[in-house]
Amino acid sequence: MGIALCLRKMGPQSKYARNVTTATILHVDMDAFYASVTERDNPELKGKAVVVGAGARGVVLSANYLARTYGIHAAMPVGRAQRLAPHAIFIAPDHARYSEVSEHIMEIFHSFTPHVEPISLDEAFLDVTGSQRLIGTGREIATMIRAKVEAQEGITCSVGIASSKFIAKLASGRCKPNGVLEIPVDRVLNFLHPLPVSAIWGVGPKTAEALERLGLRTVAEVAHTPRSTLIRALGEATGASLYELAWGRDYRDVVTDEPDKSISAAETFARDIDDPEILLQELLRLTEKATARLRARSLFSKTISIKVRYADFTTISRSKTLPLAIDSTHDTYAVVKSLFEAVGLNGARVRLVGVSLDNLHSDAPEQLMLGARERGWRDAEGAIDKAQARFGRHSVRPARLVAKDPDESGD
Repeated sequence: MGIALCLRKMGPQSKYARNVTTATILHVDMDAFYASVTERDNPELKGKAVVVGAGARGVVLSANYLARTYGIHAAMPVGRAQRLAPHAIFIAPDHARYSEVSEHIMEIFHSFTPHVEPISLDEAFLDVTGSQRLIGTGREIATMIRAKVEAQEGITCSVGIASSKFIAKLASGRCKPNGVLEIPVDRVLNFLHPLPVSAIWGVGPKTAEALERLGLRTVAEVAHTPRSTLIRALGEATGASLYELAWGRDYRDVVTDEPDKSISAAETFARDIDDPEILLQELLRLTEKATARLRARSLFSKTISIKVRYADFTTISRSKTLPLAIDSTHDTYAVVKSLFEAVGLNGARVRLVGVSLDNLHSDAPEQLMLGARERGWRDAEGAIDKAQARFGRHSVRPARLVAKDPDESGD
């Protein structure tokens, strides 16, 4: 599956050229995914401005293309979006539904190639290099994928085609919505160099400011800046990476089984909360949610973290690394609770709390304790996971959470 490359120096500025690779990478990105699923499930919303995100304290997760014409975009506060388009329809997110549709979409991708790297619920890289001999060209495969997604799931997607992940992703972003754009190897620089520096992976606001101070506003200007200058201005890793990407060089393969780096859950409250008991209840719910995901992936965590954001948006984090990795809700919550109590609210009002499980491992040694029960919390929670899988997530819960509203949208 590797991409064959050949590099040679070209002239005094150390430019490089590579041979034409035989790799064909697709970047498939659903169009306004959350909003599209919502419209598909509610046909009466067709032709209306639809925004996924509700509550004055919430943020926009997705907006359909009609809503975007009013300036609404993802990550915008819902309150601001409502002021921009008061007539728009605001829908509370349904994360379980989005995950279900995402699974169906990934199954479609796997029907064309085993080399699928999901990036999020609504996008993935596909290496179809080997599939072309049996199915067709990259463009033909992209056309078939788009048709199958629309026929089976009732939503549309856009596909970028190139010999690398970087260029394929750029291409899909420039053919939205519901389009296909293929960038042949010999046209990569023509496509890439006129773009703004923000198009390069890794260029956020701070890096963009640093590049602007150097007078660099387009990818071409970055490409024609000496590598040493970029490294001095941005550091070894960032400078070298931007130089390579500015010449369209991205050697990463499509990774089918990228290990989880972190599992987290957070909740932004509809109103600020200063009651420690309510906050501990919420932290228990988030711990239950995160550890269930952990066990579903057969993973264990050694580092437990919490995040607390106050009403004035000040945010603090606390973490603890354990001698042995764990996956138990009971054991994890004991750590979460101790971290939270160590913070000390002192009457402060809290806007958001979160739990993060990091330092993940695929196995964990079990420490034997003299006099320990033959069966403990892990066995009980394994049985709970099976019951929830069969009867629903709220069928078995800690008593402290039984009275909680089951309509949970925090993620």
